[in-house]
Amino acid sequence: MRAGDLGAEDITRLLEAWAGGDAEARDRLMPIVYGELRRRAASYLRRESGARTLQPTELVHETYLRLRRQSAGWKNRDHFFGVAAHLMRRILVDRARARKAAKRGGGLPLAFSDGMAPARSESVAVDVMEIDRALADLTALDGKQGRLVELRFFGGLTSEEAARALGISLATANREWAHAKAWLFRRLKAVSTTASSPT
Repeated sequence: MRAGDLGAEDITRLLEAWAGGDAEARDRLMPIVYGELRRRAASYLRRESGARTLQPTELVHETYLRLRRQSAGWKNRDHFFGVAAHLMRRILVDRARARKAAKRGGGLPLAFSDGMAPARSESVAVDVMEIDRALADLTALDGKQGRLVELRFFGGLTSEEAARALGISLATANREWAHAKAWLFRRLKAVSTTASSPT
């Protein structure tokens, strides 16, 4: 069974039961949402430039293990996938830090474009730690935009899903997304240019 086979209300009921301590509901839910988590992980990992260091299945399994340890007060399906997006971000940042420590100058390079898709428009190569730092700065400036980028970029949520998760209108989500993308692209392009300039 896939997430699409159950309505959002059915998934929300399972999430609520899990939050209430029902381990059986959690175990019923995870196979249902697994495919969607894997699709989102694959979407994010396609942005990696160079050799891929992590497969979508590995990222989903680690996310799944962390989700199992939680029994958050899930509001709905979008909230669940938002938490999963945050966990994916933390896993990728932790992995990039470990890789950098093991091999100086390592990191996890990503193609980041102003359209947030590898094949569209101009792109810059930055590592996930730099994106994490930039996102933390954006969140300090505007928490809603920071959370929106996390949901869209790391979690692969659509505009509609992210808007629901944040409790804002689709028009507001689209407007905030455009501002956040532009800010992050300028910031990351400046970092990429500085890093590639001869010293």
